[in-house]
Amino acid sequence: MTLYIDPPAWPGHGRMWSHLVSDVSYDELHLFAAELGVPRRAFERDHYDLPAHRYADAVAAGAIEVSSREVVRLLYAAGLRRPKRRVQPVLARNPGRSHPGGIASSGEWCGAPQQHPARSARHLDRGLRRVRMRGPGGAG
Repeated sequence: MTLYIDPPAWPGHGRMWSHLVSDVSYDELHLFAAELGVPRRAFERDHYDLPAHRYADAVAAGAIEVSSREVVRLLYAAGLRRPKRRVQPVLARNPGRSHPGGIASSGEWCGAPQQHPARSARHLDRGLRRVRMRGPGGAG
């Protein structure tokens, strides 16, 4: 099992987040996350959002530390990248839900009730655009 994690450099909900990915399959990713005790609701299309204080746990469990740019490259190379699509706002799709996405709490796994992982992967898409603009070897 080979999983990868980028540094906790992405802000959201008062904390910093990392992205946990697989270059083999989503099943492998879900299994690894479950073994870490990360809830499935932390899965965002093609990666798990992990709060900074869980970074060391993921590395200790075998995740390989890579840059954010490498995370995006690995997902594309494996054919596992799922770009964000434009959709209606979450609350408009889920009337009656009081919390975006219907998530009540992240609970103990992230250490702060009533907070949830960043639900956007704009940062990954931005990273990919930067890689494409720079071209091979980072020139550009």
